Amino acid sequence: MDPVLAADLAAFPDLLDATRRYATDVLAGLDERQVSPAVPAQTTALPSTGTGFAAALAEFDRRWADGFAASAGPRYLGFVTGGATPAAVAGDWLTSAFDQNPSSRSGAEAATELERETVRWLAELFGVDGHTGAFVSGATTSNLVGLAIAREWLGEQRGVSVASAGVGALGEVTVLSGAPHSSVYKALSMLGLGRDRLRLVPTLPGREAVDPAALEEALAGAGGPAIVVGNAGTVNTVDFDDLRALVELRKRYPFWLHVDAAFGGFAAVSDEHAHLVEGLAEADSVCVDLHKWLNVPYDSAVQFTRRRDLQVQVFQNAAAYLGLPTDNPDFVHLTPQNSRRLRALAAWFALAAYGREGHRDIVARCVAEARRFGALLSATPGVTLLAPVRLNVVCFTLDDPERISEVLDAVTASGEAFLTPTVYKGQTALRAAFSNWRTTPEDTNRVHAALAKALRG
Repeated sequence: MDPVLAADLAAFPDLLDATRRYATDVLAGLDERQVSPAVPAQTTALPSTGTGFAAALAEFDRRWADGFAASAGPRYLGFVTGGATPAAVAGDWLTSAFDQNPSSRSGAEAATELERETVRWLAELFGVDGHTGAFVSGATTSNLVGLAIAREWLGEQRGVSVASAGVGALGEVTVLSGAPHSSVYKALSMLGLGRDRLRLVPTLPGREAVDPAALEEALAGAGGPAIVVGNAGTVNTVDFDDLRALVELRKRYPFWLHVDAAFGGFAAVSDEHAHLVEGLAEADSVCVDLHKWLNVPYDSAVQFTRRRDLQVQVFQNAAAYLGLPTDNPDFVHLTPQNSRRLRALAAWFALAAYGREGHRDIVARCVAEARRFGALLSATPGVTLLAPVRLNVVCFTLDDPERISEVLDAVTASGEAFLTPTVYKGQTALRAAFSNWRTTPEDTNRVHAALAKALRG
């Protein structure tokens, strides 16, 4: 054994303890850490001779650590980024320590069953108890899996198996949506259906929610089975399609209903907002991203479907050492990956530790802070809200849109907060997404103060 590796093995407990202390210091400093710091120093060549973990940690701290964003912290409001709760961090550490591959029950039965239990817990949390599912890397892969199953369903309607015959056997394909996330286009590209197959359907006036009447007209003109991508929480304004109306349309027109509920699905845990996802249980496939509002470490998402049989047709990976799919198929037959990290463990710890009530509290506090931030912006000269604060995202613009880049750069340079730009209905805008379990009213005040200072120039 390499002598440096052998020395690290002998000192393994001490190295883990040093890592714990280092991580503890990082997390303890999140409140005051620069939220989006400058790029670190230049990279170096691959070392010929290793120096061992202790020296590597010292080098990481010297060259890289200060350049890492405080994305786990309370004022990182860009994209839709959760932090990681204590139980989720600990679960993620144990994921690496146990180093399981839950793709097959062979040699990893307990890990596989833990993932199944976690998926059932999540299905109950989101009100889709009749669905089966699996863990994947993020919302993009979750949408990919859902649309892959939809593609196989289209083939079933036409008497072919796309998984066997290829996408060319489908002929013309119609995919309809009101305000799809960009990952839907990416998934359609990867699936061979094509980005151009997605037809945008008009949304309701002043909304990002699809107009059910316009959708019905599009379905009537489709001339056969189609795919509809419903939205439960759009990126810019967290708008929700009327899922009940979509389910009713499905009684008259043949289509696969895939719902992108990446973070809007968490409305289900809130008594005040659960009505927004009524009808989700009737969707054919559902995407939920967990490293957003479940506040588990990257990368983690879950996909759900009511047609696991079609999912197996797409993703089965029969080999002598894997075996054929059974009535309760291994995960190797359900997702794009053969080898998979046990992503479920961090989510299992989060759900076991905090339960439904703990996560309901996280959602409620994030929504409260989003509303408060919206109210502060409404009273700020030079700022206009572009939509009501429906859940946890605040979408706004400046009276002088040409200053948006300047103001955004100033906020980022202050180290106090991180926001992301967007375009909403043709207007350049800014978004603040409240998804982190740590965010407090004081943090919201600090973000607003940094923005107000940047506006003053």
